[in-house]
Amino acid sequence: MLKYVLAIMDLLDDPDADGKRAVAYLDSAAGPGGSGVEVTTVTGERGSTDFVRVRIPGRSGRAAGGPARTLGVVGRLGGVGARPEIAGLVSDADGAVAALSAAAKLLDMRRRGDVLEGDVVIATHICPDAPTAPHAPVPFMDSPVDIATMNRHEVTDEMEAVLSIDTTKGNRIINHKGLALSPTVKEGWVLRVSEQLGELLAVVTGEPLVTYPVTNQDITPYGNGVHHINSILQPATATSAPVVGLAVTSAAAVPGCQTGASHETDIAAAARFAVETAKAFGGGRLDFHDVAEFDNLVNRYGSLAHLQTFGHASRES
Repeated sequence: MLKYVLAIMDLLDDPDADGKRAVAYLDSAAGPGGSGVEVTTVTGERGSTDFVRVRIPGRSGRAAGGPARTLGVVGRLGGVGARPEIAGLVSDADGAVAALSAAAKLLDMRRRGDVLEGDVVIATHICPDAPTAPHAPVPFMDSPVDIATMNRHEVTDEMEAVLSIDTTKGNRIINHKGLALSPTVKEGWVLRVSEQLGELLAVVTGEPLVTYPVTNQDITPYGNGVHHINSILQPATATSAPVVGLAVTSAAAVPGCQTGASHETDIAAAARFAVETAKAFGGGRLDFHDVAEFDNLVNRYGSLAHLQTFGHASRES
């Protein structure tokens, strides 16, 4: 996996990085017939970004009319660069690098004949000159487009579970360098950490499972005036599918707009985890949540889907 990470980082560490370059690289990994990558350029008030989405068809996947489930992998970030303010690849790029590396690996596996059971849909976006934003305890990377736009292009109805990969270093909560797994989030509910995903992550990293706390605030939409740890669980506001955040972490607080702060081996581990999750989820050997337990919670306490919305505007007393 590391060779894909190094190649993708070199591709994105460029003022002219864009979706077309990603397509060319993924096409080379896919071989004859190409990768089928879709690129959509979206322009906002503060610039533009290229959304990149690719489906890797499975042997018994939905695209072929089969019963195997579809996993969504989202590489979440504001931008891969913060030019002209800062030169180089920023820490925030880790999510995009991991997602594109996983896509390259899966396409290469399929070319060689190692075809997964289920489809995998991988999405991210590429912006080499994204704005930055103030945030405590360290500055964040912002984006030329809003979160709702990201979700429209990166989260699709066909995703039956979503693994969201994001740099989550700008905090003093996760004091661990490597990877950390969130609880499962579904329709406003913060559920228990998936034991199956936790066991798989421990196998992939060779280290004990590390998790991190998720609050109700973190799973509400950006723009509602409350603090969020970052955007890693924002896909959960746009789907009824279970969502899990895979955080690329550090032991010290690192700004998302910092260059020289991406650790290639950690990104490779995140991409490997995405690939192994795709194998197990599409093959029916792993679940993101306990369906019966979730149904019991909703039956007893009601829906929390209103947390996926902006809710009511604040009322002045």
